[in-house]
Amino acid sequence: MKLKITAITTIFILLAFLLPTLLHAQPGFGDDVDDVPVDGGLSLLVAAGVGYGMKKIRKKQ
Repeated sequence: MKLKITAITTIFILLAFLLPTLLHAQPGFGDDVDDVPVDGGLSLLVAAGVGYGMKKIRKKQ
C-alpha cells in the first residue's frame, strides 16, 4: 500500500514539473511585430478603481 502511495505521489510531482513545459499556448511572435505598451490605459483603470473604492468606503462611514 505504501508503494502505491509513493508511486502516485511521484507521478503527481513529475506532472507538476513537466506539464507546464508541454502546454505552451504559442511559440512567440516574429521580429516584425511592434510591441504595444499597456501601461497608459491600465494605470487609468487602476486609479479609477481606487477612487471608486474610496468613495464607497467613505459613504459607508
